[in-house]
Amino acid sequence: MKFTLLKTEGKARAGVLETDHGIVETPAFMPVGTQGSVKAIEPRELNEIGAQVILGNTYHLYLRPGMEIIEEAGGLHRFISWKKPILTDSGGYQVFSLNELRTIEEEGVTFRSHLDGSAHQFTPEKVVRVQRQLGSDIMMVLDECTPYPCEHEYAHVSNGLTLRWADRCKNEFAKTSELYGEKQALFAIVQGSVFPEIREQSAQALRGMDFDGYAIGGLAVGEPAETMYEMTELCEPILPVEKPRYLMGVGTPDNLLESIERGMDMFDCVLPTRNGRNATLFTHAGILNIKNAVHKNDFSPVDFDCGCYTCTTFTRAYLRHLFQVKEILALQLATIHNLAFYLWLMRETRKAIVETRFGQWKREITQKLRTEVPTYLRN
Repeated sequence: MKFTLLKTEGKARAGVLETDHGIVETPAFMPVGTQGSVKAIEPRELNEIGAQVILGNTYHLYLRPGMEIIEEAGGLHRFISWKKPILTDSGGYQVFSLNELRTIEEEGVTFRSHLDGSAHQFTPEKVVRVQRQLGSDIMMVLDECTPYPCEHEYAHVSNGLTLRWADRCKNEFAKTSELYGEKQALFAIVQGSVFPEIREQSAQALRGMDFDGYAIGGLAVGEPAETMYEMTELCEPILPVEKPRYLMGVGTPDNLLESIERGMDMFDCVLPTRNGRNATLFTHAGILNIKNAVHKNDFSPVDFDCGCYTCTTFTRAYLRHLFQVKEILALQLATIHNLAFYLWLMRETRKAIVETRFGQWKREITQKLRTEVPTYLRN
C-alpha cells in the first residue's frame, strides 16, 4: 500500500491511497458491508455510484460463513465478487459490545457467539491471521473500544492493553504472509476515550510502532460532537503526515466535513444506509423524510441536484408509496441515493481542497446539510 498526499488546505488533505485492488482518492467514505454485503444495494450499483472501497467485519465473517469457506473461495474479494479495495475492522467493537458474553484478559478476549452461544477467543495474533484469510487490503489491529462514559482509570488501563495488543498484531503481521498474492496493510487504532492525556499517549506510542496507517477509534459512541472534534484535533498533529488517517464510525455529512477540516482522510458509517432504510434521505438542500404526507402527490425527484438512478428515474411520490406499502424496492432506492450523496460529498470536498476553496465551500454547504428540507423545496 502507498499513500501520497497531493494537496492540503489548512489541515484538510487530498491524497491517493494505492492498493493491489485499485486506488482510493481521499477524502473517502467507505460504505459498510459488515457481513460481506452493503445492505440493500448490489455491488454493481456500488460501482455505478462511485464507491472506491468498502468495509467488512472480521467478527461477523469469522462466525458466518466462516474462514474455511472464504479461504476456499480465494478470499473475501472473490467470495463477494468485489474487485476494489476492502478494509476489514478487527471485530473488536462488536466483541466488546457483547458485554455479558465476553471476558477481556491480557491474552485476548473470550466471547460467546451472538448466533448460537458457542465459545471463541480473539487474540491479537488470531485477528491478524483471520484477516490474512479474508485477504482485505487494509487490516485493523485488535483494540478495546471503551464505552462512553467511562472512568479515567478504566480508560488508562484499557489503553495500555490496546497498545500491547497493537504491538503483538504488528509482530504477527510481520511473521505472516499474504495468502492470495495481494499485498495487505495494517492500521493501528488510537484509543483513550475522552481523556486528552490518554489520547496523546496512545497516538504517540502507536506512531513509534510505525504502522501503515492510523485510525482514531472509540469516538462517535455517545459523546457530544464537539468532544469528538476535540479528540480528533488532539491526535492529528501527533499522527504522521505521510500516513492515511481514518476516523472510525463517523458520521453525518456535517461530521465528515468537520473532521476533514481537522485532518482526517477516511470514514465509515452505517448512517446513510440505515437512515435510507428508515426513509430519511440526505439531499443538497438538507434532510428529507420521504414518509411525510407532503410527498404524497409530489412528482419531483428526491434531490434536484443528484444524478443517481433513484433521482433520475423516480419521484418522491413513488418512493413514499413504496415505503407506505413496505416494498423492498423502497430500501434499495433510498440506499442508492444516500450512498450516492455521501460519495458525491467526498468527491466535491476533494475537488475543493485541490482548488484551495475548501473553507469557503464548507461554510456554504454546511448550513444546508444541518437543516430539514424547507417546504418550498418539496414540490
